[in-house]
Amino acid sequence: MPRLPHLAAVATTAVALGLLATAPASGDEPLVSHPRVVAHFDFAAGETPENIAVEPDGSADLTFAFARQVANVSRHGDIRGRVTLPGVANPNTPIVHSAIVLGIARAHDGTLYVTYATGTSETGVWRIPAGGGTPRQIAKLPADGLPNGLALDEHRGVLYAADSVRGTVWRVPVTGGPRIAWATGTPLTPVPSGTGFGANGIKVHHGAVWVSNTDRGTLLRIPVRPDGSAGPIRTRATGLAGIDDFAFTSRHHDTVLAAINSSNQVVVVRPDGSHSVVLTQQDGLSNPTSVAVRKRTVYVPSASYFAAVPDPNLLLARLNRR
Repeated sequence: MPRLPHLAAVATTAVALGLLATAPASGDEPLVSHPRVVAHFDFAAGETPENIAVEPDGSADLTFAFARQVANVSRHGDIRGRVTLPGVANPNTPIVHSAIVLGIARAHDGTLYVTYATGTSETGVWRIPAGGGTPRQIAKLPADGLPNGLALDEHRGVLYAADSVRGTVWRVPVTGGPRIAWATGTPLTPVPSGTGFGANGIKVHHGAVWVSNTDRGTLLRIPVRPDGSAGPIRTRATGLAGIDDFAFTSRHHDTVLAAINSSNQVVVVRPDGSHSVVLTQQDGLSNPTSVAVRKRTVYVPSASYFAAVPDPNLLLARLNRR
């Protein structure tokens, strides 16, 4: 979620009302432990990590939203490469009014896909060749939208982009081509009195597309029908005020770790919809934007959008699967 200073007070109040953490029972091993910040970034240079894809070697590909970059960061915090998307002369992106790189997804061959929001014809899904190279737009999305989270379904050969402003999940082929409004409806839209961010994070999991809605504080599941169309939108969890992107703890289960941007928390969301806090500001979070899980490592980028003293960073922790 890009920085919106005038919404900080609203977000803080909403989270205070909507999030109640429960501690693990005495003697239980915590689900997430041993957090450590491995890298700090330059807020003034636009190095605000918005989303993440993990490489096979454990390094992280991060989108630096306001720098318009994708950077590869090692597990030790070294930045090993950057790709910058082309600038836009007069960006007119809804809400933020800047050209920003948001969602990211990685194919098995190393190709990266990102969402780029500019308020111009450059808005859409862009492809970055494996190992770096020149980014190229493969699908245009509406200039008056805000394509945010991005998910890849390699089996079907499609990408899903969550549009936070238009309350739409767009589907585009990985080979490029016309977009399709795959899912729409009130559960995906922002609320009039909210931040303006509706559908935000997105993942493909167990035959469905899962989406978070920041304004509504919900986690949604949309089944993919055999013909590829969207089934009915179902709410799987509520009370997640300020939710950004998220990740599943395993390919085989529906347990989620979700970034709660405005309250500096990561929460575990269980299959029954209950949730509790597993990481906080005391662990190093500063407006966390997304989560990734690889084996027993949890990755949490923080963009520090609302912090009085900005500290964008990347935190790693241990996942203790039960």
